[in-house]
Amino acid sequence: MIDEKKAIEASAVMGLLGDLKDRVDALESRLDTEVADIRAQLPAERAAIVLFSGDLDKVLAAFIIATGAATIGLETTVFFTFWGLTVLKRKRVLKGKNLMERMMAVMTPETSRGLDPSKMAYFGAGAAMLRQMMKAKDVTSLEDMIELSRECGVRFVACEMSMDLMGVSQDELRSDADLGGVATFLGEAVNARLALFI
Repeated sequence: MIDEKKAIEASAVMGLLGDLKDRVDALESRLDTEVADIRAQLPAERAAIVLFSGDLDKVLAAFIIATGAATIGLETTVFFTFWGLTVLKRKRVLKGKNLMERMMAVMTPETSRGLDPSKMAYFGAGAAMLRQMMKAKDVTSLEDMIELSRECGVRFVACEMSMDLMGVSQDELRSDADLGGVATFLGEAVNARLALFI
């Protein structure tokens, strides 16, 4: 009689444990689904920067941020448009351009070394002073920062529309620059943790 009672109690306990396990499994499944839904809505580990400016100080800021973002693990893209295209230029080409395009090429800096600061340019003296101050304080030069950002995996994308508008040809640009349009940038930025316009 006692054995039969114990067997009934053991059977009841096993039933309760089975029911409890089913409920825990259902809760875990629901939790996994909800966590997956939340993760799908979170921004990606990505940074997207539009570099519109061709001002030395603003370009420096863009590369400090881009390099920092890449260093902490964000997949980082810099989209160069309008005056920012100068940063990607490695030479000036006049051959094959119409009059307006040649004028634009002559009036804009040949490379990043010709960029002036946004304030106190003083016909090039401001840029020379800023670069000298950076050197004296052991601050990485813009050109070294550009190379460092590439080593950190920062992707460079040149705006095709701006290139066409300003008469900048692909052979004037760094060979490691991709070409793209606004859709390229938006594809990077729409779900990024960090999106900036400089």
